[in-house]
Amino acid sequence: MTGAHPEPVPGGTDRLPLLGLGEARSTVAGSVQRAADRTWSLGDLDWGRLRPESLTDDDRSAVRFITFVEDHIPGYLTWLMELFPLVGEEIPVEEFCVNREYFRFFVTWAADEERHAAALTRYQTAAGMAEPDELAEELATEGRKRFVLPYREPLQAFTYTLVQEKATQLFYQRFRSRVREPLLRELLHRLARDEARHFALYAQLVAAYLRTGGTRALPPVKEVLETFRMPLADTLTDYWRWSLKVADSVGYDHTEAYEALVRLVREYTGTAGEGDGDELLSFVASVGRLA
Repeated sequence: MTGAHPEPVPGGTDRLPLLGLGEARSTVAGSVQRAADRTWSLGDLDWGRLRPESLTDDDRSAVRFITFVEDHIPGYLTWLMELFPLVGEEIPVEEFCVNREYFRFFVTWAADEERHAAALTRYQTAAGMAEPDELAEELATEGRKRFVLPYREPLQAFTYTLVQEKATQLFYQRFRSRVREPLLRELLHRLARDEARHFALYAQLVAAYLRTGGTRALPPVKEVLETFRMPLADTLTDYWRWSLKVADSVGYDHTEAYEALVRLVREYTGTAGEGDGDELLSFVASVGRLA
């Protein structure tokens, strides 16, 4: 699931080697297969269960908010294709081959997110929350805004998406636990399951970089956490007030997702007691105290 973010941190980081083609291929193949095995469509939802009278004002606000986030998928995919290019003879063959494997996942992921956007849009109109054409224009106003992240390293892109996908999964699970409207509960369950699958792929990719790069991989990871913001944070109108209100109504804090990254750092770079690893874990702890 973003908008304009700060510029890259001055100085940046030394470029880490690409993952091996074989590892990229096998990792992506497993994720793509799981997506095929667990796919669903809007027709699988029992729209006859919809009970809009069961929705609270907070429920309606949260649904509107997440529709904006999910509907921004064209921007997200555009950014990924710029970071992992596949057009241009200047692209080294080795890099192209690895990017080509990533692309197999990106299009599967994009199809999932597009289905999320379509389901939430239909839900709003079916529940009487919005008129179709008015909603399309409202989403277009935000959707035209360019999606930008300050990261240029594959590891940083995967670290960001790992945290973001885990945070989104947690949000949908928390939201579902508060909702009483039966169709929305079913939809949120499906959304959370998809986000968990996306997280698993990005976790595998980050783990591969940590395993091969060791402590060299930690500075770019730490840079992501220091500059992390959830999607659309700097572009969606009234984002901060709206997002805080939604998070409070659901009982959710996106920094809980950082713990998933901490587990990978501990597993693949040794104990937490030295150098960049210690700094990264201390940073996560400080964020937790402030949350």
